[in-house]
Amino acid sequence: MALAILRCVFVLVAAGIGVQMIQSDTFPREPAYLPWLAVGGMLLLSGIVIGVDAFFGKKRLDTITAVYFGLLIGLLLTYVLTLALSPVLQKSGTSLVSGAPLILGMILCYICISILMQTKDDFRFIIPYVEFAKEIKGLKPYVLDTSVVIDGRIADVVETRVIDNQLIMPQFVVAELQAIADSSDRLRRGRGRRGLDILNRLRSDPKVDFHIFERELPQFAGQPVDQKLVLLAKHLEGKVVTNDYNLNKVAKLHEVEVINLNDLSNSLKPVFLPGETLEVRIIKTGEEPGQGVGYLEDGTMVVIEGGRDFVNQNIVADVTSVLQTSAGRMVFGKYEGPTG
Repeated sequence: MALAILRCVFVLVAAGIGVQMIQSDTFPREPAYLPWLAVGGMLLLSGIVIGVDAFFGKKRLDTITAVYFGLLIGLLLTYVLTLALSPVLQKSGTSLVSGAPLILGMILCYICISILMQTKDDFRFIIPYVEFAKEIKGLKPYVLDTSVVIDGRIADVVETRVIDNQLIMPQFVVAELQAIADSSDRLRRGRGRRGLDILNRLRSDPKVDFHIFERELPQFAGQPVDQKLVLLAKHLEGKVVTNDYNLNKVAKLHEVEVINLNDLSNSLKPVFLPGETLEVRIIKTGEEPGQGVGYLEDGTMVVIEGGRDFVNQNIVADVTSVLQTSAGRMVFGKYEGPTG
């Protein structure tokens, strides 16, 4: 509603400017349709501006800010350099004096806007002895690892809307996924393509703040992908999302927070206490005599004493203990009887 009111006011202001133009003493009165043409032209111009604004509905604040500051700095530099070079330009001829500021302004504005748009993720505007640096407030961005994208569960977690953080996908990880997808090995090729499908799934979700980080930071030079991920997360003051145990250790050495989806998955599995009963299907025999092994729906391994003779059957067992390992949770139980 506020945007509609703003657009209506903009059209009225444009019409007012047109009327003011035709009331000026310097405005020509002939031909007779010229005043109407001036007012109509202003209304048409306002309509074009509103149409362009409506067409580009979703605008990024960091991009707009980069353009704004780029123009501001470019014009300021143009003014300063024009004053500094005016004695030289005046000696060169009048045509060069009039055209040089326009050419200089065009080049400087483009360069300033280009630099700020390429560095908008690390915006720094420096004045001697004073530095205004970008401060990250609120939720920290999540930097995605190759393993967690190939795994695919990150898309399911995000779709539950429990994560509101911005998801950062580095360009070097995308390149690694593409290399895996082009592999001659059929299994690796399938994993790479699944990872690219997950990225497209995240990017096409309008409720997910997904961003591909395309810049190459100076500290990335000569570093492997895992090290680049850690350095990028530290640079953005974010967290690394991964399933890689080694990357987890490297990130902690650099004091970068890590979210491990395997740990998250294990924490969401149901908790069993000694003395409780559960129903499980015995899939295979265990390593010890008399043991049978089954799995719950969430993948938790269940080792049953006395379950060896009930392979491919559903049984009821009493829980005796629960063991938490880095690979997951294991439940140990004792055969109670058949189901039913």
